[in-house]
Amino acid sequence: MSGSDPEPEDPRADVLVVGAGPTGLVLALWLTSMGVRIRLIDRAAEPGTTSRALAVQARTLELYRQQGLADVVVARGHRTAGVNLWVEGVLKARVPLSDIGRGMTPYAFMLVFPQDEHEGLLIERLAALGVEVERRCELAELEQDAGGVTVTLRREGGGQETARFAYVAGCDGAHSRVREALGVGFPGGVYQQRFYVADVVAQGPCVDGELHIDLDEADFLAVFPLAGEGRARVIGTVRGERAERVDSLTFADVSDRAIRNLKLEVRRVNWFSTYRVHHRVANSFRGGRAFLVGDAAHIHSPAGGQGMNTGIGDAINLAWKLAAVLRGGAPDRLLDSYEAERIGFARRLVATTDRAFSFATAEGGLADLVRTRAAPVLIPLITAAGPFRKFMFRTVSQITLNYRQGPLSVGVAGRVRAGDRLPWAPGPGGEGVDNFAPLADIGWQAHVYGEAPPELADWCAAQPLPLHEFDWRPDHADAGFERDALYLLRPDTYVAFASRSQSPAVLEAYFAHIGFRPLPYR
Repeated sequence: MSGSDPEPEDPRADVLVVGAGPTGLVLALWLTSMGVRIRLIDRAAEPGTTSRALAVQARTLELYRQQGLADVVVARGHRTAGVNLWVEGVLKARVPLSDIGRGMTPYAFMLVFPQDEHEGLLIERLAALGVEVERRCELAELEQDAGGVTVTLRREGGGQETARFAYVAGCDGAHSRVREALGVGFPGGVYQQRFYVADVVAQGPCVDGELHIDLDEADFLAVFPLAGEGRARVIGTVRGERAERVDSLTFADVSDRAIRNLKLEVRRVNWFSTYRVHHRVANSFRGGRAFLVGDAAHIHSPAGGQGMNTGIGDAINLAWKLAAVLRGGAPDRLLDSYEAERIGFARRLVATTDRAFSFATAEGGLADLVRTRAAPVLIPLITAAGPFRKFMFRTVSQITLNYRQGPLSVGVAGRVRAGDRLPWAPGPGGEGVDNFAPLADIGWQAHVYGEAPPELADWCAAQPLPLHEFDWRPDHADAGFERDALYLLRPDTYVAFASRSQSPAVLEAYFAHIGFRPLPYR
C-alpha cells in the first residue's frame, strides 16, 4: 500500500460503502441525508440490468416515506391482486391479496417493483444529492486501528488508492470482500436446485396482472406480473443434467412446462439468467469498525420476497446509528446494537424461508400429493380466515419485526412495547393526516395520543425533540396505544421508549440509560 496518498480532511466523518446494490444504495442515501460524508464503490461497470428481487414489502415502503420514495415506488410498481394455483394445466384456486393488510399499514397490498428499476430510482436520488457510484472499483485490502480503517481500493486497469475512513460497510453481497477481510465465518449451505429467471413479454391466462404458481412437479415455477402490457417475470428451478449446463442453458431449455401447464405464450425474452441460492448467516455482523449488511451478512431462499427488504432494513438500522456516532452525539457502543437487533431476525428468516422453500420443492409421491391435491383446497380455506390473513400479511410484510429484547428498548404502554415498529393509525375518518406523517423527518421524536402537559412540551422544545400530539380517537386504541401515554421514537421509526408517565424525568432517565442525547439530523 502506498503511504503517499492523501487522507480525507476529517476521516472520522467518513463511511466507505462497498457495494451499490439496493442495500448499499439505501445505506448511502440515508447517511447522506443525515449529513454523513460517504463514498460508494462497486466493482461492476454499470448497474444491473437483470434482477431477482421483485417484492417491495409494506415495511420498506413505510420507511421510504422518509425519503419521499414510497409514492414513486408504488406508482412505478405493480399491485398484485391475487395468487393463483395451477395443477395439470387447470386453475385450481385463487387467493385474493387486494388490501390484505387493511387497517395495519398505508401499504396494505403486495407490490412488485423489479430490483433493476429499484436500483435506478435510488441512483437517481443519490445523484440529486451529489453522490455518484464509483464503478470498476473494488476493495483490495482493509486494515483497522483504534482511530479508523485504512483501505486499499483497486480500479479496473490496475490503479490503486489508499484511503482512510472512520467506518466501512460491506454491502457487497454473498461473496463479500469485506466479510473475507474480516475473517468472519458464513455457515450454511446451498440448495441443490439451480434457479432461472426470465423477463418476458407474453400472453395467456397467467398474464393478467396476478401471480401464478404451478404446483405440478417438484420444480418450482411461478409467473410474476410486471408493470407494462404483457410483461412478466418467470422464475423456476431446473434439476439434473440440465442444471449442470449453466453456460449453455437457455430459456428454451426450461420453458416447455410454463408453456404447457400455465398456457404461457412467450413473444419475446428480454433477458434470461440462472443462479444458485444459498442459505447462510454470518457469525457476526460487526468486526471492529467494519459492518456486514444485506446479502454480505445473510442470504436465503426467495420464498416470501424477503431478501432485498431485509437488506434495506439492515441499512436503515445501521445508518442512523452511524450518523449518531459520527456527529458526536452517541458513543461507539451504540453500534453494537446493530448486530444485536438484526442477527436474530436474519437467523429466524433463513430458517423460515428454508422450510417454505423445502415444502414447495420437496420430491416424492407424498410431497406431490400434498402439493397438487391438498394445497389447492386447504390454502384458500386457511387464507380466507381473517386472523390467518392478518398473521400472514404481518409476517411477510415485516411490520411485526421488532427489537423488544434490544439494548435500546425500554418500557410498555397499552399494547405497544418498546422495540415495536410504531403502529399505524389512519387519519380521522380514514382520511387526512395519519400518525406516520411526522415520520418523514429522520430523527428522534415523541408522540402523545391524547394531551401532553405543558412541562413535557417545554422540555421537548428545549432539547430539541419534536413532540407530536394526536387528538385521541378510537383508532388509536385499536392500534394499541394508551391514551395520554408517551412514546419516544428512534430515527428508524421504532419505539425506543414507552411510558404511561409524561414526566420529562422519565425521558431524562432513558437518555442517561443509552448514554447520549439525540441531535437533529437535518
